[in-house]
Amino acid sequence: MVIQLTLGFFLAYLLALVGTPMAREAALRFGVVDRPDGHLKTHGQPVAYLGGLAVFVAFLLSIGMTFEFDEELLALLLASTIVTMVGLIDDFGALTPKPKAIGQAVAVFVLLKAGVMLHLIFMPWWGRAALTVLWLVGTSNAFNLSDIMDGLAGGLGVIAGTYLLVVALLNGRMVVAYFTVALVGALLGFLRFNFHPAVIYLGDCGSLFIGLTLGALAMVMDYTAYNDLGFIAPLYFLALPVVDTFFVMFLRVRAGRKIYHGSPDHIPLRLRRRLGGSTVRTVVACYAAAVLLGGVGLAILYLDPTTTIVVSAVVGAVGLAILVWLGRVDMGPA
Repeated sequence: MVIQLTLGFFLAYLLALVGTPMAREAALRFGVVDRPDGHLKTHGQPVAYLGGLAVFVAFLLSIGMTFEFDEELLALLLASTIVTMVGLIDDFGALTPKPKAIGQAVAVFVLLKAGVMLHLIFMPWWGRAALTVLWLVGTSNAFNLSDIMDGLAGGLGVIAGTYLLVVALLNGRMVVAYFTVALVGALLGFLRFNFHPAVIYLGDCGSLFIGLTLGALAMVMDYTAYNDLGFIAPLYFLALPVVDTFFVMFLRVRAGRKIYHGSPDHIPLRLRRRLGGSTVRTVVACYAAAVLLGGVGLAILYLDPTTTIVVSAVVGAVGLAILVWLGRVDMGPA
């Protein structure tokens, strides 16, 4: 088991390390790049997309070469492949929001068809199915929205994946462990080229793939062995992308804008203003917050329900205060 996990990690890491420059060269050759617009995209020159494709291929090859397949694994791979292809088409500029959402829905249906569903025994099956759809579409788009700064979405994926790996090992859920270790390895190899100053971005194919995969892996484990409220732990592991999504949606609706139209309302962008414009400091601060929140989520697994409510109330109050502080940032022209 340890040998397989170690092999899967290093294979994914090395494949991403080798494959990412190749993906960058292909993206530049075919013009699949993110061009600065002077508003939301303020990088100095066009930056290649297709980093997500390199991550996905490294992940897929690592899984295929080191681990045995079962029905659940195949369903997860198929769903991940569908959203990656949808995102890849979108990176070429060929999709509008509606077919993009349909593609995500198809991927979620594949998981539901294979019985991959939230483990909430107090809810009827139709309630769990509806919540599963909401959760998976939400995590997919949360990581899609968080891919706004060099190294941010990939690093948050590494942190969330690491916590899910720990829970998987505690649960004896080796399918989840194999998936997460390959994903973490591939993302770390990619981050070598994506951390500031980035020479390649994930693109929609990468961010949607990471979000759906982490969301699916998070919901197929048991978190309630010691604490009946332990099922909220995944919310802590994926807290930053999820909270940022709701924060952005709230500000856009309040301003009368459509929720899928880009705007500089994101938590990291506002935090960067507070930190003097430093991308590196902002991303490191987000990493630190993700590690702390993930640690709280891991601790919740072993707390009692009353303490869990108290801890969550404190975390919520602190988080709300930070959001109010960031909400007062002037996001007009610097």
